Amino acid sequence: MSPAKPAASVPRPSAGRMTLRDVARALGVSVATVSNAYNRPDQLSAELRSRILNEAQTLGYRGPDPLARSLRRGRTGVLGVVYDAPLDYAFADPAAALFLGSVARAVQGEALNALLLASPHEPDADPTGPVCSASVDGFIVYCAAEGSPLLRAVLGRQLPTVLVDHAPHPAALGVGIDDAGGAHQAAAHLLALGHRTLGVICLELAPARAAGPVAPEREARISYHPTAARLSGYRAAVSAVPGASLWPTETLQNTPEEGEARALDLLRAHPEVTALLCMSDVLAQGALRAAQTLGRRVPEDLSVIGYDDLPSSPALNLTTVWQPTADKGRAAGEAMLALLRGEAAQGLTLPTRLVVRGTTAVPAEAAAALP
Repeated sequence: MSPAKPAASVPRPSAGRMTLRDVARALGVSVATVSNAYNRPDQLSAELRSRILNEAQTLGYRGPDPLARSLRRGRTGVLGVVYDAPLDYAFADPAAALFLGSVARAVQGEALNALLLASPHEPDADPTGPVCSASVDGFIVYCAAEGSPLLRAVLGRQLPTVLVDHAPHPAALGVGIDDAGGAHQAAAHLLALGHRTLGVICLELAPARAAGPVAPEREARISYHPTAARLSGYRAAVSAVPGASLWPTETLQNTPEEGEARALDLLRAHPEVTALLCMSDVLAQGALRAAQTLGRRVPEDLSVIGYDDLPSSPALNLTTVWQPTADKGRAAGEAMLALLRGEAAQGLTLPTRLVVRGTTAVPAEAAAALP
């Protein structure tokens, strides 16, 4: 007589990576039923869904593969925010941090996440790698160099793209500020006070960075739109005043230390400079330290103007050009949402304005001549 057969039982999956099919087989239900437990819970009773999830946990099944699911849906739920500088700069620069935070707030309500893609520190590293491999629904590019490999890689993906603080491009939507107008206001304010020899502490002009006086040939090939537009605004104001001159010098990066070093060099080389136009409030902070080092009183001996109007600038009593950084981030996020929905969207240029505080005044020579 042959031995009795064991009672029939649901086969357990073999060792290895668990799949949705393994869970369905263990429970004796369809694959679609297990899928609904994760993707369409409203299609199942609470008791059945709980039983499926518990069994999946027991088997070590971690849930549907996110990449496979995103491919099926045609969306990843992730936006690539491209920052054309090393990653740590995005957090060291207060204006960049404010912008990035506003972008995140604009898109998070739509269940979207932001993936920050920055340029590598190493000069010989490929800056396009992260952009080419990123699984994203679109790109928001913050102040990329014109014609850079990074920008070409973004546009080559042919995904919805918003360019921020960049020259207009036919393949992308643009969001920016009136850089030149704000710079013109700043220079015109100094000229109206009587200053005639002005220095400029510039942001970077090109990805191949250099520090020191800006030669005409380098100025003619500026790659970064904000730098080009602001320098153009300064020059337009100065060119309208006979006898006025402008001395621009370039920084390696947007830090107070660079602002201080370049301001020291400029003021030592051109002691006749009575006012400094700084392309950021961060650089202006360094310029104020340079004035203190040289024993030049602000504003009696040296006027200083920044750009951005950071939250810290009122405490410094800094005259500066205000830009709507938070509004710019929100506008970039909203423009991206419109593109993802397939809605018609237009570029946007936000206004700037001069905020006069205590770091600008009539130059000492002119003040002495007043009755």
